[in-house]
Amino acid sequence: MASIKDKRVRVTCKHFGSCGSCSLYEMDYAQQLQQKVQRVSVLLAPFYTKALDVFDSPRSHYRARAEFRIWHEGERCDYAMGNMAHKGAISIEECPKVIVPIEERMWKLLEKINASQEVLKHKLFAVEFLATTTDEVLVTMLYHRKLDEAWSEEAKALETELHCKIMGRSRKQKVVLSDEFVTEKLFVDGRIYTYVEYESGFTQPNPAVNVKMIEWAIAQAKKTGGGDLLEAYCGLGNFTLPLSRYFDKVLATEISKRSIHAALQNCTLNGIENITFVRMASEEMTEAIEGKRVFSRLREVDLKAYDFSTVLVDPPRAGLDAGTTALIADMPYIIYISCNPETLARDLETLTQTHEVVDAALFDQFPHTEHVESGVFLKRRA
Repeated sequence: MASIKDKRVRVTCKHFGSCGSCSLYEMDYAQQLQQKVQRVSVLLAPFYTKALDVFDSPRSHYRARAEFRIWHEGERCDYAMGNMAHKGAISIEECPKVIVPIEERMWKLLEKINASQEVLKHKLFAVEFLATTTDEVLVTMLYHRKLDEAWSEEAKALETELHCKIMGRSRKQKVVLSDEFVTEKLFVDGRIYTYVEYESGFTQPNPAVNVKMIEWAIAQAKKTGGGDLLEAYCGLGNFTLPLSRYFDKVLATEISKRSIHAALQNCTLNGIENITFVRMASEEMTEAIEGKRVFSRLREVDLKAYDFSTVLVDPPRAGLDAGTTALIADMPYIIYISCNPETLARDLETLTQTHEVVDAALFDQFPHTEHVESGVFLKRRA
């Protein structure tokens, strides 16, 4: 946990004020963070009056996932981002928010694209980067044309030269030259956890803050006294794996087939045996646990064998659906991770009818923007 220190640290970028990806560029970091704390504190005030635990971000080189358009001007290609007015795009020459493994490769990649005799640049419209703190980078190049052997040959040579993995995508076509994933290793709660992260799957964008989020969730889990954990929206097992140490059994659900595939891989990679992952939407999970529907995907899962003491939810920006909200109202403890404080506050209006908020935190995953992650820990009222 970090306190807000008025160090007046200001990251500079020549595109501040024109590039639309960083809207809080006029404030130093302490001011940005204070503004977010104020916003979340006001929203949570009806439910929680203590000071938030505040977890800050590195000021620069914090984002491990980035997407750039490709702007064609004559024979030249440049990276581009949407402009501040959200009308059109601007070409960019720097981007201090991406982590170092991306920064070290993205400009060399652009040089090679521009030096190519049309093979790499022709109808290229975007480039996506997925990187790890352990210096793995996956580059996905997106095209408005079918990719051929000539493209694969040049891209394969680039893989070796840039020490990265490269994929190509076009309509109904995916070309994987080596792998379509990177392998991240995070030091969490005194242990190293290994995560396979796929190009098309969801990952937390800020690795440093992600670790702080997981460890905050662990601190809450330690207060529950064990039992079994139910997790909805588990993704690739980001929270699931480290939290499993503090529960007897874990049932984790996720709608994305690719994320469940990664979660099962990650469970095996980390030698964890007390987690069951199931591909289900949160609404389906609710119906199954309440006995309203029978699902073939649960034919090997004995739901009656679980004694859930705690539920962890990490929903999308829309927040919880009504069924899930009703289901978790029966849980002794709730850990709620939110990417939208407005919908978190809305959901708390219902959840605090049965529970009280005993801890709350803010996680600054997205410096220089209005976006903010938050978390609350709730205990069922006596």
